[in-house]
Amino acid sequence: MKQRQRPRPRLGQHFLVDATVVQDIIETAAPRAGEHFVEIGPGPGALTGPLLSAGAFVHAVEIDRNLARELRERFPHERLSVHRADALEFDYSALEAPGLRLIGNLPYYLSTPLLFRLFESAAAFLDMTVMLQREVAKRLCASPGSRRYGRLSVMAAARCRAEPCFSIAPDAFDPPPRVHSMVVRLTPDARYRTRRTEAFERVVRQAFSQRRKTIANALKGLADREQIEAAGIDPAMRAEQIAVEAYLRLAERLS
Repeated sequence: MKQRQRPRPRLGQHFLVDATVVQDIIETAAPRAGEHFVEIGPGPGALTGPLLSAGAFVHAVEIDRNLARELRERFPHERLSVHRADALEFDYSALEAPGLRLIGNLPYYLSTPLLFRLFESAAAFLDMTVMLQREVAKRLCASPGSRRYGRLSVMAAARCRAEPCFSIAPDAFDPPPRVHSMVVRLTPDARYRTRRTEAFERVVRQAFSQRRKTIANALKGLADREQIEAAGIDPAMRAEQIAVEAYLRLAERLS
């Protein structure tokens, strides 16, 4: 039998090897026959196999050439499409599939930029079940006023409802990472649609780049006191105290 590839540290690979955790993730995603899943970072296929067994179509996005080849060899299936690509650059909207869903073990070293990339494509998905470093997951799901509430929390809330599901210990992986992981379910939410996407991103980025300052001082040169107050924000508040709705209102008032 051909020996499977060992994890490659330079690609941040930590392969999921705990069958119980695999089952928990599959039960959380609850795949059904005929559904289409994008799987990010499938590795040797711990989740790929159960998805296919449930009758789902799987579009596996794998940057590692050898793992992509092994997936095709291990699961020679008409419902599996392996895309050898960087998940940060992959065009998810190009997958012409009904009711697209997403699942994946996001590489820790690029999980935050990858999440921002997925937020941009959120409208393409019914939901996203992702495994992250636990600290990143807690920031993703944080509420205003929390010390973890930051740019990631706001950008997520503007596109999705984020629900923490369960934690995963390091020994569920090979090799074990130095941190705990957490599975989060993201459900795209159109409540906060904005025509001023770039302005919104600019406001949030600048606000949290100087989060110890009052919002009036943090946004100097971008928004004046009158615009901040017109958005229903107290200029003396700090970035972590302001809800996503207020940031969106402020973005709508920028010239």
